[in-house]
Amino acid sequence: MPKRKLIPPTEAEDRAITHAAETDPNNPPLEDEALTRMRPATEIHPAVVEAHRRGGIRHRGPQKAPTKERITIRLSPDVVEHFRATGKGWQSRVDEALREYIREHD
Repeated sequence: MPKRKLIPPTEAEDRAITHAAETDPNNPPLEDEALTRMRPATEIHPAVVEAHRRGGIRHRGPQKAPTKERITIRLSPDVVEHFRATGKGWQSRVDEALREYIREHD
């Protein structure tokens, strides 16, 4: 990707930006005392900083020996709504419901 050339603001634009920032009631400028209490993120949340450096929060990698098969399936909206309402892991609960059906009908 080509580098973009940064165009600095004109003096008038810089004054307008500074004035807007200084008069924003939702984001007042920091006082010197608050600035002296600030610490680097590496001191406060080192694990988060390290995860970001490694490319983000770690996610589960590919399974060495996949135990499940990825498929596409169409389900009725009310079925999906019911299982999603049960929270995280709802797809595993769908899988278990289907396993139970197989056990009962074998």
